[in-house]
Amino acid sequence: MKKYDAILFDLDGTVLPMDLDYFVKSYFKVLAVKLAKHGYDPEAAIQALQVGTKAMVKNDGSKTNEQAFWDKFFELIPPKDDTKAVFESFYKNEFETVSELFPPNPLVPDVIQISRRYADRIILATNPLFPYFATESRIRWAGLEVNDFEMYTSYEDYHYCKPNVNYYAELFERAGLDAKNCLMVGNDAKEDTVVSELGTDIYLITDYLLNRENRDISDIPHGDFPAFVKWLQEG
Repeated sequence: MKKYDAILFDLDGTVLPMDLDYFVKSYFKVLAVKLAKHGYDPEAAIQALQVGTKAMVKNDGSKTNEQAFWDKFFELIPPKDDTKAVFESFYKNEFETVSELFPPNPLVPDVIQISRRYADRIILATNPLFPYFATESRIRWAGLEVNDFEMYTSYEDYHYCKPNVNYYAELFERAGLDAKNCLMVGNDAKEDTVVSELGTDIYLITDYLLNRENRDISDIPHGDFPAFVKWLQEG
């Protein structure tokens, strides 16, 4: 039986079942309503949100993702005293209504517990595009608790995003882990496989597989969660 120092799980589309495009459209729709109520032009604000998100993805490590986002956002939307407070209120309140569209996979809590037999540590390696409270919400949407993971990544603390391999390097450094002794479980054939450059093993969950570049994944272990558990057991 192979034992890892840590197993890393992606969140959206992996432990939390979702079509990512549908999620983004749904969440932007709810956010636009919130912004309009507070006197913002919702179309302009959503566009600024998208541009800010791209700035995080392109972050070169010179600032946190949070700083990269707001620097770009405020280039397009003049800051108000309550701007950040409106967004925080949204993520703590209206954002929760989006969860109704994405019911959890009932197998996931058991899979996380079974994974503990094969790794000393369980970490949530979600793309750090969201503040910590939005990430904690989505953990609960998946039928899990925050303390099911030793740590998770959010935009306040990280300086890179997937698919930049430096995101994983930063995570491993923070956790004091050797990348070669870890496993990454995700659903994106680009974002979640780039970690192999550091020598990390990979397993792709195929329920909501993202493979926009039509990469050949035949050499990458892949399947649904029951297949993943079987793969671990046969290690």
